[in-house]
Amino acid sequence: MSDSSFPTEFLLLPFADTRELQLLHFGLFLGIYLAALLGNGFILTAVACDHHLHAPMYFFLLNLALLDLGTITTTIPKAIANSLWDTTTISYAGCATQAFLLVFFISAEFYILTIMAYDRYIAICKPLHYGTIMDSRTCVNMAAAAWGSTFLYAVLHTANSFSLPLCQGNALDQFFCEIPQILKLSSCSDAYLREVGLVVVSAVLASGCFVFLVVSYVQIFRAVLRIASEQGQHKAFSTCLPHLAVVSLFLSTAFFAYLKPPSMSSSSLNLLLAVLYSVVPPAVNPLIYSMRNQDLKDAIWNLMTVFQKR
Repeated sequence: MSDSSFPTEFLLLPFADTRELQLLHFGLFLGIYLAALLGNGFILTAVACDHHLHAPMYFFLLNLALLDLGTITTTIPKAIANSLWDTTTISYAGCATQAFLLVFFISAEFYILTIMAYDRYIAICKPLHYGTIMDSRTCVNMAAAAWGSTFLYAVLHTANSFSLPLCQGNALDQFFCEIPQILKLSSCSDAYLREVGLVVVSAVLASGCFVFLVVSYVQIFRAVLRIASEQGQHKAFSTCLPHLAVVSLFLSTAFFAYLKPPSMSSSSLNLLLAVLYSVVPPAVNPLIYSMRNQDLKDAIWNLMTVFQKR
């Protein structure tokens, strides 16, 4: 096998050809990244410090904020550096690391969102049993299972993908390293079908989580509509709608990015979809969750007040 089958570096897709647009992209992404750091940082600190938020829903929200920070930190800093220094290269090891972290964080986020749907289902449909079912040990075990299983999956997925010899060059049609782009470069390998099989299994598992999400929210909305008081309905919707908005944004963009027909594939569309599923959700999730959740808004406001006094 020739050394060219395993290059020392990859070429990423630039956002723009002119220096002015590259600097504009640098400033825009830097602003988004700082906003994501600030928003998710406030949620992490508020949930950790405010005892009123020591509940299962906010424990899973803390996990989601950690995963959002991991996702956006995996892709944005390298893209910012490339735009600033007018380069498109990333080392082979750096590309493998980026692909691994992206698979890990995005897969774990999907599982945490599924667990959060289950938490809301128990809270609204079986409120009398909520404290018994969603105790602290159960919550920790579910979160640990999500993190642990997706870590192993990311190791397997990444190791399998990067063990395939490349036969289509080393230029990726994306501004970061992702598994589908690596597979495009190794489509001539005999071991390619092994990775395709792993992708199919992953799709089946993801479909199972998606069906669980849909069924959970059907049951939730049926239960909410049976609540007699308007205040009770408002309280139930205030905890469910932000989660549903986050799930919808994440799944719609990610599913379309990976399941769109090949005829619709283009570099500009790939860039747009990648930004929508890997950059936008981590930045807007804190805003979505704090808009209708008064307890979280109060905790963040108190936190900001403390910082101002210091």
